Amino acid sequence: MTDSVRQNMEKLLKRLLIKLYKRNPAELAKNPDQTIKTRTKQLFNEAGLKRYPELSGKQAIDAMLLAFDDHFHGDRVFALMAGLTDMIKQSYNYRNEFFVLDELDQQKLYNSARNIEVLAWRLNHRLNSQEKPYLLTNATNSNSLNLSFERLFGKMIALQDMMAMIIADKTNRTINFIVRGVATGTFIPI
Repeated sequence: MTDSVRQNMEKLLKRLLIKLYKRNPAELAKNPDQTIKTRTKQLFNEAGLKRYPELSGKQAIDAMLLAFDDHFHGDRVFALMAGLTDMIKQSYNYRNEFFVLDELDQQKLYNSARNIEVLAWRLNHRLNSQEKPYLLTNATNSNSLNLSFERLFGKMIALQDMMAMIIADKTNRTINFIVRGVATGTFIPI
């Protein structure tokens, strides 16, 4: 079951990457040698911990925060997705395959779900120095309503929460339910 959930999470992350680049093509244009396909390969073709020079080696939450930094002039979509992907991989102990005796930490899974909530909130509410969103996601103008990003984030949150509950039940451990995350807009360490 863990393999299936992790694979579904990867599919959702790939869809999010594509959608973000289609909605924010200027970010991909910051690196003329890159395409959506090459960025997808960078993020998903190799297992384990990765450090990217263009992100100054930052990972997980630190990489995601670059997407909301006025002083960062690189590819914000890549920074956000490299951080989010790393955080999710970290919650699964950087493994791509699981066996009966493998263990996961329910708290890491739970915290990553809360961080996805914070990320979705930040994308909709944090503005750059020109009072515009750092990255365009949902569209709620008078002519159309497009909440497809919210649906993707909701699916990812549900998968991580479900895994956290399953692991907690399996190991007879409790989850430390943290309330501060979305309310304060701060990420929770994994």
